[in-house]
Amino acid sequence: MTLDEINTLNPSEFVGLFGEVFEQAPWVAQQAWEQRPFTSLDDLHAKMIRILRNAPHERQIELMRAHPQLTGRIADRQDISEASSLEQAAAGLDACTPEQMAELSELNCKYFTRHGFPFIIAVRGLTVCEILEQMRQRTGRSTREEFEENLRQIERIARLRLEALIDAP
Repeated sequence: MTLDEINTLNPSEFVGLFGEVFEQAPWVAQQAWEQRPFTSLDDLHAKMIRILRNAPHERQIELMRAHPQLTGRIADRQDISEASSLEQAAAGLDACTPEQMAELSELNCKYFTRHGFPFIIAVRGLTVCEILEQMRQRTGRSTREEFEENLRQIERIARLRLEALIDAP
C-alpha cells in the first residue's frame, strides 16, 4: 500500500491495517490516524513512536506484557499474533533443540521474575544462539535499563512491520 492510499483510509481501515504493528495495541494506530497526513514511512513510524513514548508508564508495561515470550513451541501457541509467529519462526525459534528450549524457558522465567515484563527483541536477522546470548546478558541488567531496551526493541519491531506493509520509495 502506498502512503497516498494510507492517508485516505478511514479510522477503521487504518487500524485494521496497522493495529498489530504494536503487539495487541491498536490504540497506537488509532491515535496515529489522527496525525495524518504521513509524508513518509519515517514520518508514520516517528509519530507512532511518539505516541508510545508519551503513553503512561502503565500502558507501556501493558504493551510489553502483550508481547509473547520467546519459545520453541510457536505452533502450539494461542496468544501469539501472526506477525510474531512468522518473526519467531524466521529466527529458527520453532526449530530449537530440547536444550535450547529448556534454556529459553529458564531465561524467560528469570527475566520476567526480575523485571516484571517479558524479554523483547527484534529477532529478524538473529539466530537462536544470538537470541539466547542477548537473553543471558540482558537478564542481569537493571529493570530501568531493560524497560528502555524493550521500548527500543518494540520500536524496531514496529519499523520492520511497517516496512512490510508500506510501499515506500
